[in-house]
Amino acid sequence: MLTSNPLAVRAPYPSALRAIMNIECADESRRWLASWDGLNAGATPLYELSELAARAGVATLHVKDESVRSPLGSFKALGAPIALVRQVLRLHPEMQASDLFNGRHGHELQDYTVISATDGNHGRSLAAAARSIGCRCVIVLHAQVSVEREAAIAGYGADIVRIAGNYDESVQEAARLAAARGWQVISDTSYDGYEEVPRDVMQGYGTIAAELAEQTRGKPAFTHVFLQGGVGGLAAGIASHYWERHAGGRPFFVVVEPEQADCLFQSAVAGRPSRATGSVDSVMAGLACGETSPLAWRFLESSVDVFMTIEDAQAVDAMRVLAQGSKTDIPVVAGESGAAGLAALLATRTDPRLASALRLNPGSHVLVINTEGATAPSVYEELVGESDAGVLQRQAAWLDA
Repeated sequence: MLTSNPLAVRAPYPSALRAIMNIECADESRRWLASWDGLNAGATPLYELSELAARAGVATLHVKDESVRSPLGSFKALGAPIALVRQVLRLHPEMQASDLFNGRHGHELQDYTVISATDGNHGRSLAAAARSIGCRCVIVLHAQVSVEREAAIAGYGADIVRIAGNYDESVQEAARLAAARGWQVISDTSYDGYEEVPRDVMQGYGTIAAELAEQTRGKPAFTHVFLQGGVGGLAAGIASHYWERHAGGRPFFVVVEPEQADCLFQSAVAGRPSRATGSVDSVMAGLACGETSPLAWRFLESSVDVFMTIEDAQAVDAMRVLAQGSKTDIPVVAGESGAAGLAALLATRTDPRLASALRLNPGSHVLVINTEGATAPSVYEELVGESDAGVLQRQAAWLDA
């Protein structure tokens, strides 16, 4: 399902939005993150998939592989850590970001507690950053978060709180616990009276766009960028960066969500931040969000051209396509949410109306972002029919060939 956004504009980046989120702060976040040993060194790979581009009927198709951003296995490693550091610096402006990431103030922060709800990746990244900095971390998990993902979060020293509800209810529980016990919420979704930290999370994601600018210098500019939905943070962080850099020449942005967790799609239809209309439960766990982040929506309402939903089966098929690779296309480990952008693009092969609505043609240069790897390895193997280790072995062989 697809809806075009009548509010999308091609104009200079508004000063009101630049005051909230901008390239200068994104670059600062990138410099700070470079001092954290929780990230792998250097930019994540940008792979060109020529066979898939031909199948999709476009000139080029590139995938930015965030699965190797860090041992955490997802792009979330850019958001929670920088938001945590910025929050501590607001309380202790005499400290330095690099010192925080290196744990030099651990003794002073050992009684400081941060909390967040998560579908998995954000909580794991926050727990890892909290362990590096030396503060305590509490993570609230809803009923659909797997035991495997819980164990991965707990492995970084976080205390786990389980609730019986969904993601949005876990967000409410985290806020309740924080208010009752004097803890600090480090969330990637905003709500009334809570925008500063989610802004910092989104700003961290600008690192992806900054790397892409360097990796594509001298090459054809992307005409289309497919971005995962969720509450809207990733899409806002990257779209705002491109919008500020390219103004009216920005790419055509497509935001992709599960059909049963379509809060951004519904926001586009209503013209305001809205809730999903479905069950929210999706195999794309990282995108199974029922309520739009109002802060993210301020950036998306004028920059995203099309909002699109996909079925779980389409995401799983895209995972398998990326894992398989070919003589020309490197095999890539993409988790359930990581393959969503490609799934949306591949849907246009069998529906010319979709391709037309997305303004795709043989001259299009398309970017998709693999936002996560096999963050739940058993789930990945069940869905793909092969372990992530097996795919990585074939990837290594492809690179050596």
